Amino acid sequence: MNTKSIMIVGVGGQGTLLASRILGNVVIDKGYDVKLSEVHGMSQRGGSVVTYVKYGEAVHSPIICKGEADIILAFELLEAYRALPYLKEGGTIIVNNQKINPMPVITGAADYPEDIESKIKENANLISVDALSLAKEAGNIKAVNVVLIGMLAKSSEIEKQAWIDTIKSTVPPKFLEVNLKAFELGYNK
Repeated sequence: MNTKSIMIVGVGGQGTLLASRILGNVVIDKGYDVKLSEVHGMSQRGGSVVTYVKYGEAVHSPIICKGEADIILAFELLEAYRALPYLKEGGTIIVNNQKINPMPVITGAADYPEDIESKIKENANLISVDALSLAKEAGNIKAVNVVLIGMLAKSSEIEKQAWIDTIKSTVPPKFLEVNLKAFELGYNK
């Protein structure tokens, strides 16, 4: 198998780290070599969070350079747009179409960019979803991450049950029911 490179991008507090743990665990359980690297930045202040996940027969570095990502899993539109240069030609971006204003927009020093989805479509295969609404339907707005994992799982070569088993072993029991429902909603989107 060729190495797969997936970037997970979002804003601090959106659950990108749990998403990367689920992805990492499911590919480890399938016997792949996995390398993972997290860049937190100012995540506790609503700043960007980026996780690189690479897996395959033999992976030597977790770092994804510009033009190398097969898939970008984006928890917010602007973060998807910022990550676009890392996507390889013909790659896919799965994005939650939610907009979270970064600090320069909040303070009035900048405007949130217009028409981001159209700009992404010019350069990538775009799968856009209102993951926030699906997470609400699942029972908790914090389940956006697992809605997106469901969408990623649907497009992966790994069977659905392996993802479900990994969620069961990764998510704390008190949040399991909501997360399994969120996964199903994303998977069936």
